[in-house]
Amino acid sequence: MREPLAQRLRPKTLGDVCGQQHLLAPGRVFRRTIESGHIPNMIFYGPSGTGKTTVARIIAENSGMTLHKLNGTSCGTGDIKAVFKDIGTLAGAGGILLYLDEIQYLNKKQQQSLLECLEEGTVTLIASTTENPYFYIYNALLSRCTVFEFKSLTARDVEQGIRNAVSRLSEEGTSVVIADDAVQYLAESAGGDMRKALGSLEFAVAAAEKGPEGKSITLEMIQQVTRRTAMRYDKDGDEHYDIVSAYQKSMRGSDPDAALHYLARLLEAGDLPSACRRLMVCACEDVGLAYPQIIPIVKAAVDAANMLGLPEARIPLADAVILVSTSPKSNSGESAIDAALADVRAGRTGPVPRQLQNKHFDGADALVKGQNYKYAQAYQNHWVEQQYLPDAIKDAKYYVYGDNRSEQAAKAYWAKIKGEG
Repeated sequence: MREPLAQRLRPKTLGDVCGQQHLLAPGRVFRRTIESGHIPNMIFYGPSGTGKTTVARIIAENSGMTLHKLNGTSCGTGDIKAVFKDIGTLAGAGGILLYLDEIQYLNKKQQQSLLECLEEGTVTLIASTTENPYFYIYNALLSRCTVFEFKSLTARDVEQGIRNAVSRLSEEGTSVVIADDAVQYLAESAGGDMRKALGSLEFAVAAAEKGPEGKSITLEMIQQVTRRTAMRYDKDGDEHYDIVSAYQKSMRGSDPDAALHYLARLLEAGDLPSACRRLMVCACEDVGLAYPQIIPIVKAAVDAANMLGLPEARIPLADAVILVSTSPKSNSGESAIDAALADVRAGRTGPVPRQLQNKHFDGADALVKGQNYKYAQAYQNHWVEQQYLPDAIKDAKYYVYGDNRSEQAAKAYWAKIKGEG
């Protein structure tokens, strides 16, 4: 069985790796450390197809140590213990290097089984993960390793990898001619994933007809095999949370273009619930009292989107996203309730004032008989001075008027009614 192109094309040296120059450029601490021959325990973290496995294999194969490879999706504690059998033997005389791919799939007990060997230095660990290691890897193991982040490849990095692949195919006897616009489109549509780009290229090459100059790859062919491949999205992974965070922060920051971009990414991934939920949150949290009517408006748009479903849902959601992005902002309501919650959680409460209690008989020890509640609607301007907070916090202030037109109008109104200047 022939290996996939991405596997056949794996670089053999750090200098051949496309991208990750923040780690691999000459003179960088990471590269200098590897070239020194002293390999520390490391965890590589980043999206798929960015070179984590490739770099780990290059390091392992040039380390002079006995290499063991395991994958967290399929290995168990027994597989890990089998690696330890080489400790102290002739096979492990040069050191033992364990390359553990997808370490996030190991449970806590399996990860703990590595601790003693790492502490003693009898095994060197290089692990890779697509998930945030600070969430998925046991702290004691994490503290014994250095984490390096692998970033999504740029379109230029992927383009270089594509051209290298075309050259490699020609060396293998398959002459390939690919249009420049096809290379550019493929590089941009890969979403920073070299493996994805090479897989699409290989698919197109297999389908291409052979001409006088070899197999010809056109833009149209690449568009057919890369449709909907540019999305990096995992509803349970970091990319999901990054996108929804950017979506809400763009609306909060009053940038409708960025907000629409992230909305498009959510919708293209079919994540209508996240698009609706974050939109509703932003209307309440970030616009709030600066434009109170926006809450029912956005709720209506969200209801319409859920009723219509995709793709039509994009229309009311786009309207609402633009409205939220371009509306005045105020988080005074959120700040006020958070301040009130802080008091309640800290135990700063007290009995409800007698005048606000539900009607009931006074006890024999009551100093003042009767409820003495003042019904605000019976007074001029429907307001009367009266204590509403418990005695212990009667002077607490939670709500501060925002500096937007809506809240300042309310502030002026109540200042006039209460005679506060």
